[in-house]
Amino acid sequence: MKRQVLVFRHFGNKGYSLFACLGREVVCSVLSVATLTYASAESVSTHPVVTDSAAMTTAREMMLEEVSVTGSRAPLTKSQAARMVTVLDRRDIAQAPVQSVNDLLKYAVGVDVRQRGPIGAQTDISIRGGTSEQIILLLNGINICDPQTGHNAMDLPIDLSEIVRIEVLEGPAGRIYGSSSLVGAINIVTRPDAETSANVTVEGGSYGYGKVSARANLKQRKWNNQLSAGYSRSDGYSRSKAGTLNTDFSGSKAFYQGQYTNDDVSLNWHLGIADKGWGSSTFYASPKWQADDQYEHTTKIYTAIQAETHCGKLRLMPSIYWNQNRDRYEGYRDQPEKMKYNYNRTDVYGMNLGSYFDWVAGRTAFGAEIRNEDLVSGNLGEPLSQTHHIKGTDRDYTLGVNRTNISGYLEHNLLLEHLTVSAGLVAVKNTWSNMNMSVYPGVDLSYRPNSNWKFHASYNTSLRMPSFTEMYYKLQGYQADPHLKPEEMQALEAGLNFQSFARPKDACYQRDARIFNLQCALWYHHGKNMIDWIMDTSKGAEAVWQSVNHTKINSLGLELGTTLFILHSQIAINYSYIHQDKKQEEHIVSQYALEYLRHKLTAKVDLPLTKQLTLGLHFRWQDRVGEYTDFDGVVHDYEPYALVDARLTWQQNKWKIYAETTNLTDKRYHDYGLVEQPGRWVIVGISTKL
Repeated sequence: MKRQVLVFRHFGNKGYSLFACLGREVVCSVLSVATLTYASAESVSTHPVVTDSAAMTTAREMMLEEVSVTGSRAPLTKSQAARMVTVLDRRDIAQAPVQSVNDLLKYAVGVDVRQRGPIGAQTDISIRGGTSEQIILLLNGINICDPQTGHNAMDLPIDLSEIVRIEVLEGPAGRIYGSSSLVGAINIVTRPDAETSANVTVEGGSYGYGKVSARANLKQRKWNNQLSAGYSRSDGYSRSKAGTLNTDFSGSKAFYQGQYTNDDVSLNWHLGIADKGWGSSTFYASPKWQADDQYEHTTKIYTAIQAETHCGKLRLMPSIYWNQNRDRYEGYRDQPEKMKYNYNRTDVYGMNLGSYFDWVAGRTAFGAEIRNEDLVSGNLGEPLSQTHHIKGTDRDYTLGVNRTNISGYLEHNLLLEHLTVSAGLVAVKNTWSNMNMSVYPGVDLSYRPNSNWKFHASYNTSLRMPSFTEMYYKLQGYQADPHLKPEEMQALEAGLNFQSFARPKDACYQRDARIFNLQCALWYHHGKNMIDWIMDTSKGAEAVWQSVNHTKINSLGLELGTTLFILHSQIAINYSYIHQDKKQEEHIVSQYALEYLRHKLTAKVDLPLTKQLTLGLHFRWQDRVGEYTDFDGVVHDYEPYALVDARLTWQQNKWKIYAETTNLTDKRYHDYGLVEQPGRWVIVGISTKL
């Protein structure tokens, strides 16, 4: 009696993948590794697996970990997700002429990167016309936002080479990430190498720039541990009126991440530290306070332990984390007698218990999170009942704020052969706000008539508590309001995605790599109690920056993008347009909320010149709505500008050398206020893998 032969055409990394059928004869199709040389994670087939009675039966997904995205509370593949998620994968990172996550995000069309300092010295990042305070930043799904201020959120302990992918979720994400995700989320995903290895990178370039970094990974059966460290510095590209450097920077970082996996559970943990100081030039200057030699130093610590169970119907995903941010701000560099330094220390503790289960009606997720944010400061907050000494100084923290955010969520995902419906809500209560427990719902729909087309629509809501700086900063021409109301957002979105695939001759493959991709999205945001810093210039010498709640802001946006794959080359063009109905009143200058990118156009070409030599060209043009005031009190409009960046890479099996140039045309421009950006910046480097 010959046994029945089972033929598997879909592959998964789950325990229920049936490869343990010892009593059956199993025939597996062969996948040639060579076909993946130029393929990104997105080109892997992730079609849902459905039963014969798929009309009313939910799909049970079998996904590769690399293509699971966080567009919902429950894990779904990118093809299944009802939300549009922009994914920057390893190939995008390796070929871009960038040195930091900040610089890489400039090429995401819906993201606004307002650079104060080069190569990640200090950058404000926002999404779809919002502010840097209105997005949530995550490291491996852990919220690492600093409630003190969003200006230093990108002081990360990781190197670009450690990043597996960056996920950009545009639009409110309250039911997915809770508070802070008012207009979007950015999730940076890292993983240890799949094998024991070591890597060393050395770079040098313009303006005294230098960098050295190293990474080592040890893989032993179910255990995987990786440690990295790096140091970078620059002399800066400009000087103060006194002739001293005022845009220099230097900093060190270290990051340890570990992983343990068996059939029943996966454990991930990380510990990172980022220590950096930089000349802040005129970052926070005003006509009333014309300081052009400011300085800032931050030290950040990130820790987290995460787990996920693989057995049983109910999958649990608990996590616990602690982040600490220390900040020293010098209004006059090295002159504490002229202006006392501002010291702040923020400790954030959080616990999250997520879960999901599959049943006949789909995939349901539920969970809760508690997050405590504690600030002690020399100039922010309310008087403390007991002061705390500031290490390394003769001063004490005399002010502070403490608040706790409690949230619970419920989400259900209906996964049919051609349709995904994801609906849910989050209930939020913050101890600092007078608001009662508030509920923010959302629903996402995705329809896939075939493997080429995908249509999506969504309605989502969210909120954001004001930062401690927005509530309490009252020095040198700034007047904050401690009674600011939380911001709230409602959003509608609709769009489509079309992908064309090369059809292979061998029928055992369902599809090969993409050859063309087109996507379009139209969105509308209705913001309530939007927070901004504004100045009434009609008051002359008495004018100060004030934090206020705008009544309402309505925004309408359009995003278009197309990508063409020709052989091993890639050509991409993306465009976004934003219109807000709230105009700047006469004599009113806005720092954030009313300044946004009305037009943004990006284009890139990746060309493999030879088997080892690759050329990457990136173009970016943007036109910003908004004004800034110079030291003479004259108001200037932001001028549109265009930049060209290039990277040339020679890749061998164990090493690569590269040369890159940012701002190839040596354009002088302003991203933010009085801070002029550098011209042409050239960097050369070499990286080896052992």
